[in-house]
Amino acid sequence: MIFPSPMALIFLFAIQIPICATTCLAEGMEYPIGVVAGPYGRLFVADRNLPGIWKIDQGNPSIYFQGSKKFRTPLNAVRCVAVDAKGVLYAGDSATREVYRFDESGQPQPLTSGGIGIPMAMAFDSKGNLFVADLELHCVYQVPSGGGTPTEYAKVPAPRGIAVDAQDRVWVLSSSKQPVIRFDENRKSEVIVGEPVFEFANQMVVDSKGNAYVCDGYANAVWKIPSGGKPEKMVSGDPLNNPVGIAIDQDRLLIADPRQKNVFSLPLEGEKTLQAVLK
Repeated sequence: MIFPSPMALIFLFAIQIPICATTCLAEGMEYPIGVVAGPYGRLFVADRNLPGIWKIDQGNPSIYFQGSKKFRTPLNAVRCVAVDAKGVLYAGDSATREVYRFDESGQPQPLTSGGIGIPMAMAFDSKGNLFVADLELHCVYQVPSGGGTPTEYAKVPAPRGIAVDAQDRVWVLSSSKQPVIRFDENRKSEVIVGEPVFEFANQMVVDSKGNAYVCDGYANAVWKIPSGGKPEKMVSGDPLNNPVGIAIDQDRLLIADPRQKNVFSLPLEGEKTLQAVLK
């Protein structure tokens, strides 16, 4: 048996990532489950099966970070993305039970030493505090801005989404019989939606007016929860086939649909027409 030389192995490893990146780019997104708006009009999309993160700039997709197919490696099972007030990108990954902050060179830096279970969603308040919805540990955690051991913010059964409004109140979406609750600055909880109206809720965002929006995968719909009102379907059906990730980008919603392998744009006001971000 002839074994390759050490130099040949180095060469093969060096070309593996560019070849994979080129192939994945040509094939497009595989399973986009999270999206967030970044600076300069860029979008970042968490792709569970890439695995890794895409960057969409002026409608042009490129691979921002290519994870490994090997389990327990960074972003092998990426679940969500978020951007802080400075435009820095964060990602939650269940394969390594971790939340990552991307440095200036585009590399993920772990923040909690594996202190998170399954991070389904993340959100920042105006003070820069990071909140993480942990599906496995049935808890909302607060992660120190500089990294470190997460602290328990609130116990919530099966949290799937999280958002912070203009008053720094923390909204949590869960699979419980009271699917949407909100916490004030003293961590006092208030039930916003007290009955299981959603078929299978995924993630949630809140706009500057206090309206909340929820992706419902089984109903193929996006729900709107008007400030002080009851949930109502904002859009449903084609082209949505399994809306999972959701974000706000100025005057529009961004919706990641893994079955459609695309991200859709939906105006917050006016005609409710979904437009594919990637043509």
